Amino acid sequence: QVQLVESGGGLVQAGGSLRLSCTASGSIFTIRAMRWYRQAPGKQRELVAVINSDSSTNYADSVKGRFTISRDNAKKSVSMQMNSLKPEDTAVYYCNVEGLTTFARYYNDWGQGTQVTVSS
Repeated sequence: QVQLVESGGGLVQAGGSLRLSCTASGSIFTIRAMRWYRQAPGKQRELVAVINSDSSTNYADSVKGRFTISRDNAKKSVSMQMNSLKPEDTAVYYCNVEGLTTFARYYNDWGQGTQVTVSS
């Protein structure tokens, strides 16, 4: 089994910064893509950032230039530095990790979510 644990959410004023982290543990053999999603009340879950196995990245237009996703393969973790935060960034943020288990089974798992609230 694979477990994903998130941390780093909180309350911050507009223009401030937060850093989210997500660490995988358990029956992990290979981690491929890692992603951050967010979901605001009453809205669909939105893809925010992706970091691929080759460390290439993709960002939603709304966060380009402000958020930076990174990964640490040794620690089996993904982080996202969020700068110049806006009230529109308020949401529950979820990490998503895909890869292979020790039995070569494909997995795609989600973290528990962490609340980010940005006040104006």
